[in-house]
Amino acid sequence: MEKKIRTHGRTFTGVVTSDRMTRTVTVTWERRHYVPKYQRYERRFSSVKAHNPDTIDAKKGDTVTIMETRPLSKTKHFIIIKKH
Repeated sequence: MEKKIRTHGRTFTGVVTSDRMTRTVTVTWERRHYVPKYQRYERRFSSVKAHNPDTIDAKKGDTVTIMETRPLSKTKHFIIIKKH
């Protein structure tokens, strides 16, 4: 029987950069930060750990959508909900 994990909060789309952990992946996405001094934007990257369910099984290089959920471990607060 599969457990239902309730999601809430923020949703992000990013790329899986590491899948070496058991049922856990690292997802990274780009964000733009404005620098007032130079009146330009710079690229910054955000990275989080996300739960990788057996039904989705995302691999390194996959584009995924993650959503916030209750804390699943010390560093894991997101779950993959869709693989593109």
